[in-house]
Amino acid sequence: MKRRTSKMSSTFSSLVRRGTDFLTPNASSANLAASSNGNGFAKAPEGTLFPKVDPAVDGEDCEHDCESCTIHYPAKFSIDEEEKLYGMVKGWATHMLVATGKTDWVRDVEDEKGSVMEAVGKCKVQPTNGRLMLSASNMPLPSAHHDHAKGAEPTTVLLLPSFTLVEDVTPQSVPDLIDHYISLSPTNITPLTRPAPATSAIPPDTSPPPAPIDAASPETSKPAPLPPSIFRSRPSPHSYLILLCSQKTRDARCGQSAPLLRRELERHLRPLGLYRDLHDERPGGVGIYFISHVGGHKFSANMMVYRRAGAGRKDKVADGEAGQCIWLARVRPEDCEGIVKFTVLQGKVVKPERQLRGGFDRERGVVSW
Repeated sequence: MKRRTSKMSSTFSSLVRRGTDFLTPNASSANLAASSNGNGFAKAPEGTLFPKVDPAVDGEDCEHDCESCTIHYPAKFSIDEEEKLYGMVKGWATHMLVATGKTDWVRDVEDEKGSVMEAVGKCKVQPTNGRLMLSASNMPLPSAHHDHAKGAEPTTVLLLPSFTLVEDVTPQSVPDLIDHYISLSPTNITPLTRPAPATSAIPPDTSPPPAPIDAASPETSKPAPLPPSIFRSRPSPHSYLILLCSQKTRDARCGQSAPLLRRELERHLRPLGLYRDLHDERPGGVGIYFISHVGGHKFSANMMVYRRAGAGRKDKVADGEAGQCIWLARVRPEDCEGIVKFTVLQGKVVKPERQLRGGFDRERGVVSW
């Protein structure tokens, strides 16, 4: 009888422990809850931000390097392979790319004389919706750029995650750009599904129309029309963007790696009908831009992949805001096939332990910072 009682007690204790384990959050869920912010976004523990490729689902070769790659880095191309990558990047709210038509710049792009980048660096008006990441880019300059005096040339900027191109931006108009576009734009931690304005709560205006004003009255003059916007904006035509650091004035490895990676990415994108060069405005596809220093050049090559929400669906071209940014480092030409197939098109990471620096997933409400 004593043995039977002991066995029953042991079974009961085991059940209690299992129930406690079930009700107690695991480390990942506890970390997510502890680091959530006002928008409901949370910091994703390492290994949980983006799914890793799975040979059972993605094929046995999903983790293999490209065997047909003929492009290689220079023999002395050496980088840091030891330091921890994930979670080390500083969070940002909006990413602004400035068209310069160049692939290299002065060491600090905010010192580029007479540029929009310099104006942003000196501007006293700051975005009200979070940290702005500023990048010079090789996006082409508008044709009107060279028709203006030095320091007043208009250019184009690309705002992410909204995938919005804003045209006719000059150094003098930067405060208006920040006030009327950047501060009002969605950010990396803006939920993708936002409630519609509650217009139904406003009662209809039932007051009688105002009496007509006598034509001879001085009040007959019409109110001055609102000044036209000094900017024009339009959606970026691309479904995906790949940004490669190319700034050799900060590190020669960036200047070496970016053009080589672009060539290899193009080789894999063209057969899919997804490659877009700098002047290709066809809807969809993948735009590849060179950008200025983003930090961590010792982990070259740095690559940022922005994916529109809903990208990857075969029935339509994704035309919404960015749902994800996947920031990779230590990228080599032989990685490009897997990056195109899995990271760009599916939002998965092939080598997260070695290459993932961070990013965000607005559809799941998680970030790396």
